[in-house]
Amino acid sequence: MSQVTYQIDSAHSAAHFSVRHMMISNVRGDFTKVSGTLLLDADNPANSAVEALIDAASINTREAPRDAHLKSADFFDVEKYPEMAFRSKSVEAAGDGELRVKGDLTIHGVTREVTLNVEGPTPEAKDPWGNQRIGATATTKINRKDFGLVWNVALEAGGVLVGEDIKISIDLEAIRQA
Repeated sequence: MSQVTYQIDSAHSAAHFSVRHMMISNVRGDFTKVSGTLLLDADNPANSAVEALIDAASINTREAPRDAHLKSADFFDVEKYPEMAFRSKSVEAAGDGELRVKGDLTIHGVTREVTLNVEGPTPEAKDPWGNQRIGATATTKINRKDFGLVWNVALEAGGVLVGEDIKISIDLEAIRQA
């Protein structure tokens, strides 16, 4: 099999995150607008590539005031940095049905290399409209300060309001292109 091109289906894809709040619990949220292209070579994963964009303003933590703060210059500064991007540099098999994808992640205008651990992609499945689809889930962990997201508040009892480590999970569905 040679390379096959897939477009990420934004209606069925999202980037999720989890961060410690007050050092006692996790706050979760989503970026609901994910787009991009997968170039997949199932026989030779090294010949595969990923480019994805996330609309920073599509953040949703189910708390409007918090979402507004996260969109502000204190955090994502969505007016200045409207998109986050991932561009793969290497793809390798990492076990049965798993891939390891290294690439450049850009958040808040700062680019750092990250490794995504990927479950999938799934085998193709035909949707009711005749399209061939695949799915995958990618996970990683980053330190937000590495991307210039440094806002915080010290707590009276010690510690900080917002943790530094961010767990990221991306669920995506993609449609094969003709």
